[in-house]
Amino acid sequence: MGFEKITFINADGLQLSGRLDIPEFELPHSYVIFAHCFTCNKNLSAVRNISRALTLKGFAVLRFDFTGLGESSGDFGNTTFSSNVEDLIHAAKFLETHYQAPCMLIGHSLGGAAVAFAAAQLDSVWAVVTIGAPGDPEHVSHLFTDSLGSIEEKGYAEVFIGGRPFTIKDTFVKDLQNRRMSEVVKSLRRPLLVLHSPQDTTVGIANAASIYKAAHHPKSFISLDGADHLLTQKKDSIYVGEVIATWASRYLTNHQKAPLIPEGQVSVRTGHESLTTDVQAGKHHLTVDEPASAGGNDFGPTPYDLLAGALGACTTLTLQLYAKRKGWDLQEATVHVNHKKDHAKDCDTCENSKARIDFFDKKLILKGHLDDSQKKRLLQIADKCPVHRTLHSEVKITTELKE
Repeated sequence: MGFEKITFINADGLQLSGRLDIPEFELPHSYVIFAHCFTCNKNLSAVRNISRALTLKGFAVLRFDFTGLGESSGDFGNTTFSSNVEDLIHAAKFLETHYQAPCMLIGHSLGGAAVAFAAAQLDSVWAVVTIGAPGDPEHVSHLFTDSLGSIEEKGYAEVFIGGRPFTIKDTFVKDLQNRRMSEVVKSLRRPLLVLHSPQDTTVGIANAASIYKAAHHPKSFISLDGADHLLTQKKDSIYVGEVIATWASRYLTNHQKAPLIPEGQVSVRTGHESLTTDVQAGKHHLTVDEPASAGGNDFGPTPYDLLAGALGACTTLTLQLYAKRKGWDLQEATVHVNHKKDHAKDCDTCENSKARIDFFDKKLILKGHLDDSQKKRLLQIADKCPVHRTLHSEVKITTELKE
């Protein structure tokens, strides 16, 4: 995915830092805001994975740091739940002014409660998603229960959340106590998706039931069985992103992709953050990666996997076209392709460890009512597909810098 670093000003005149993740090689069809969990930041790995899954489906996702967190200015100790909601509203106004008004808000943990309250004040938002959200904002105060007496007595206390110190003031606690999630959820009357893990020990599953019960239809619930509160397992956050993108597509009025590359051109991008690579071929998107053992995220096949796949696909397509032209009953053609580098049997420089050539081993499986002569001919045709010929031909590749 591509991205743009952005900043915007909140209600208190403070500069907040954000990142707008955008689809590669196509115009986004919709804009989304993601609100991170309490005391977290926009760069949490789970947030990145969810955002990537959405951009692959054509969404642009704005994730930003709330006041006093991450790269945003301000003092976290002076914030309240209400100020977080205000930050979300100003993020929406920024998108509306500079890009496009957000149509969906997604919130994780306390961010899930915040997006519900913010959505009630934003006419452009037609859908809300909560992930591990509390049934009431006040629930978050259990994280500093032992300090509530000190907060009440002194007006503030330093608490440790996730191993980091934060100053919590009585204004924050009182603001949480005055907010009722059930009331705002009941008044939303727009599509709501609630995602929660039964094993969430930070915000129990009963909170999801409370939110779901208060909401009007259309509402949906997805159980994130086995996931923890912060979605620390990569597979869980990727799943969440894919589910949200699929669920939201049901309510989109305009979700057609608008490619930005010429027809027939394949465009490829690898960012500096990882080896995960985006490939756009016309209207079709592919993800290429390396396995974790090679430093990648294993989000997709390797370049050589794709090359072997191109050879295999071209082989089976050619066989089917040939069989149809001949009127033969080839019901199914399957090819298993293995690639390796090895020494040639007849090699003048075999003592040189670098004198290796590429081997593609193809194993064909043909199903249908075919006699031996037909199978023999199809075996010959399998080596005449265009990609096979290209790999055997002299290939010239030119590379130039483009501004």
